[in-house]
Amino acid sequence: MKNAIIYWFVFLALQIVAGGIVQAVYWLWKGPGTVLDATGTILTMTLFGIATIALFLWQKWAVVSRHWVQTRPWVVLVWCVLAALGTIIPSGWLQELMPELPNLVEEEFDMILRNRYGYFIVGLLVPLAEELVFRGAILRSLLNWSSRPWVAILISAVLFSAAHMNPAQMPHTLLIGLLLGWMYYRTDSIVPGVVFHWVNNTVAYVLYNLYPDPDMTTTDLFGDAHVLMAVGFSLCILIPSLLQLNLRMQK
Repeated sequence: MKNAIIYWFVFLALQIVAGGIVQAVYWLWKGPGTVLDATGTILTMTLFGIATIALFLWQKWAVVSRHWVQTRPWVVLVWCVLAALGTIIPSGWLQELMPELPNLVEEEFDMILRNRYGYFIVGLLVPLAEELVFRGAILRSLLNWSSRPWVAILISAVLFSAAHMNPAQMPHTLLIGLLLGWMYYRTDSIVPGVVFHWVNNTVAYVLYNLYPDPDMTTTDLFGDAHVLMAVGFSLCILIPSLLQLNLRMQK
């Protein structure tokens, strides 16, 4: 448990350090008081992501193994993709039914997602860095600490959600964190989580650029008459995907 908390604080500290470095460079370059623009935000996230991956691998806090991939689990990865696609609409719909929560990083997300280099961050770097930390290091440590896997998975999901520091995201990230934790527990590999995370973030990036209105809801997207049909169709993808993953990801 102690190691998991340390890893979590290191993850947060790296964000602060990366932001401080890029901000200092901007002040030297453009003058004191300069606010980071889209380029600065993307540079911050890039530095943070690369530093996180490098540090956790260098210190061997996260253990990466090719054993699971060498079993050629391609069918499992296909079901991971389908499961990720199936979660997007139901998750968004459930979030809309909840009381509105403050979105503290809306402007940062907007800058990243509107930038042509933003996909490198949200689609590629973030999934790898977060899975390495929250499943490869934190959850692995918690599974060694607790004899009850679901306790470890729940704690890791809470830490995953809290690390985003954005109330508007927390319901979604908590549920996804539980699912990603289960995948890691069943496979001892971050690969399924990276694939799931990549698909989820890629769809979010594409939808944001197709429908850039940040206040758009699933009802706005599908209409009152069809939103429940869209949710139902998504569940017809999600539920069989989870059943197949449960069968194929044997512990």
